[in-house]
Amino acid sequence: MVAVSDGQRSGRAPGDPAGRPMLSPALTAMMDAVGAHSGAVYLLPGDEPVLEMAVMAGLPRSFAAPWERVGVGAPIPIARAVRERRLVWVGGEEEMARSYPRIAMVLPYPFALAALPLATASKVYGAVFVTWPGSHPPELSDRERHELQTACERLALRLERAAEENRPVRGEADQLVAGPAGTADTLGTVEAARLVARLPYGLCSLDLTGRVGFANPAAADLLGVPVGELLGTHLWASVPWLADPMYEEHYRAALISRHVTSFVALRPPSQWLSFRLYPSATGISVRVVRARAVSVTGPAGGERGDAPPRLVSMSQALSLAGALTETVSVQDVVRLVAEEIAPAVGSGALALLGARAGRLHVLGHHGYPDPHLVERFDGMPLASPTPGTQAVTRGVPAFFDSRRQLEHLYPARHATPDGFAAWAYLPLIASGRPVGVCVLAYAEPRSFSTHERAVLTSLAGLIAQALDRALLYDAKHQLAHGLQAALLPHSLPSLPGIEASARYLPATRGMEIGGDFYDLVPSRPLPAAVIGDVQGHNVTAAGLMGQLRTAVRAYTTVGQEPAEVMRSTNRLMIDLGTELFASCLYLRLDPARGRAVMARAGHPPPLLRRPDGRVRVLDLAGGPLLGIDAEATYPTTEIRLAPGSVLALYTDGLIESPGVDIEDAVADLGRRLGEAGELPLEALADELVGHYAAAEERIDDVALLLLRASSVREPG
Repeated sequence: MVAVSDGQRSGRAPGDPAGRPMLSPALTAMMDAVGAHSGAVYLLPGDEPVLEMAVMAGLPRSFAAPWERVGVGAPIPIARAVRERRLVWVGGEEEMARSYPRIAMVLPYPFALAALPLATASKVYGAVFVTWPGSHPPELSDRERHELQTACERLALRLERAAEENRPVRGEADQLVAGPAGTADTLGTVEAARLVARLPYGLCSLDLTGRVGFANPAAADLLGVPVGELLGTHLWASVPWLADPMYEEHYRAALISRHVTSFVALRPPSQWLSFRLYPSATGISVRVVRARAVSVTGPAGGERGDAPPRLVSMSQALSLAGALTETVSVQDVVRLVAEEIAPAVGSGALALLGARAGRLHVLGHHGYPDPHLVERFDGMPLASPTPGTQAVTRGVPAFFDSRRQLEHLYPARHATPDGFAAWAYLPLIASGRPVGVCVLAYAEPRSFSTHERAVLTSLAGLIAQALDRALLYDAKHQLAHGLQAALLPHSLPSLPGIEASARYLPATRGMEIGGDFYDLVPSRPLPAAVIGDVQGHNVTAAGLMGQLRTAVRAYTTVGQEPAEVMRSTNRLMIDLGTELFASCLYLRLDPARGRAVMARAGHPPPLLRRPDGRVRVLDLAGGPLLGIDAEATYPTTEIRLAPGSVLALYTDGLIESPGVDIEDAVADLGRRLGEAGELPLEALADELVGHYAAAEERIDDVALLLLRASSVREPG
């Protein structure tokens, strides 16, 4: 190998007294020993936990630009090798996408990689990575492993000696392979040039940086640029209609994977050319010919001399990322992807499929003319040979330019007969876990450029994070509502002389679960009613609410008087050791005598609508909130409950609003109760909570219990 600066930093690393380079010879020898085609040495500067690239070989440093300086804690192989002080092996494209999706997003090509620490028994000095083309076996051989580990141990010892002798090791010139000094003995340079000039097709030679080192006359004629203007330039820079990131990506893909690649490009106004790239350790040979029969396979729209519009602009990407962070539920994510992301990338339909318990589950879809075509995938085992399941299990996106390409890999019965012509199957990976797959469908055949694939893969990462949060939220939401439903009465019992109706509205913030509760206890000899509000809007508050409701029922059943029920419940809260408090209003009902006895613990006062329509606020005597004072007492008040009277018990969520005085809110509730009090009780309950039920946001739970007295013949 011959050192070529290529604009990279240079300098000498005094690895021995003569100051000869230490790192680059060791790296190139290591690569030669295992047949690797590129590699790099990183050093740890001082005590800073950062790896800095000191030298790279085999490929331009620009290919690894995002990782020139990385933290030791970064989720990439070179940092992991240092953290764990062991060899880290990535056997191919699928494993890279699964284990290191950030790298796979930037370098979506087939290649294998090994990373090793440069460490002695006492200290880590840096690390090395080397790569092979995608044709390398998926496992590292014992010989390769031994060669790499031995070479790294030797280099680590040299770094240790340099440190002991206070000889700093600095970055060195990157190593790129130069061509042979002369041609084969059987063919002179002049005759070789004549031979190439006589060929009827174009030939170009690109070095590892992509610059043109040779072009024959046929190539210049086909490209429309004189040979003199091609030499020393990047092909996509000197030929205006090749100035598309997609074409440059073919060069990158060929160098990294070492696979022959090809593409077709339109030379304006109407001539299609076919390019075939043959990569090697010294660069790339390019053959250019006229394409025989070409449908529109190049980038769509516009003259090729114009810079193509990006699939998603930076401002769009930031906007979409911000919007995804604001989604809460799964349906929020589906709606955002359908309304903003799919149109931005030109997709006509989409489906979001979740992966759970070894099966796919349809989370939502949009744009399909027949929804049943998507729904049939609900519950499909991940072992099924479909594009969606393969994307989830392998963690690698799949792009199908046409139905023919899709059905070539998957039989028609496993493909999606949805009427579309191109598809992108994007695995949704969050925190290293597959959470599902996003399917984007396109109405027309589509050639997915490398740039477009990178954008879609990046968006899939954002969607995955949002979906993972939304799935967790929906699970908690479902659990919370199930718990709330289990703790509140499913229906109110029928009591002689008492008609009852209740409403409960959860807060719209947090988990939508709170501590508001109500109950009607058909105990003997007299029934009881209770309403309360435990501080907080979480599972703890709901659990405590359930305990209080059960305790009140138990104390009522054993015949305790209202004041004693409140005292017993207060002591229970204190004994439970909770830091939460609760308000409560308890009534012992005697409909036969038209009476009710009440005890209050810091709860909003009830409202009584008399038969004549007048409403009274029952400002009852009472005690402190439950759970504050173990010695607290709760005086009782007896009220008259004439037939036709309506008693309204409620929690503070019904009367508390920002900027509204509590007394004014109670007065307004009383006014509405007076105006609508003749309605059937169910309709009256809807009327009193109607404003809150329609609100998009409620800062507190709302509970309402209405009791209407009717005539009851007193037993005797």
